[in-house]
Amino acid sequence: MTTDPDQIRSEITSLLATLPEPDAADGDVEAIAERLEQAHDVLVQALESVEGPAGGGAAPSGFGG
Repeated sequence: MTTDPDQIRSEITSLLATLPEPDAADGDVEAIAERLEQAHDVLVQALESVEGPAGGGAAPSGFGG
């Protein structure tokens, strides 16, 4: 997974570009939910690639101890 912010933004923008408005007549709630989940997964993977595995590192600055 890349940690380049521009590439991550581009991937998220691409995933969200074709979403219909939630209240549109052709708005498929399941398709919208799936696309949002994909975007979420991209963000989670990007964070994990920067922070390391969940629970495996020190607390972020300003938190804990």
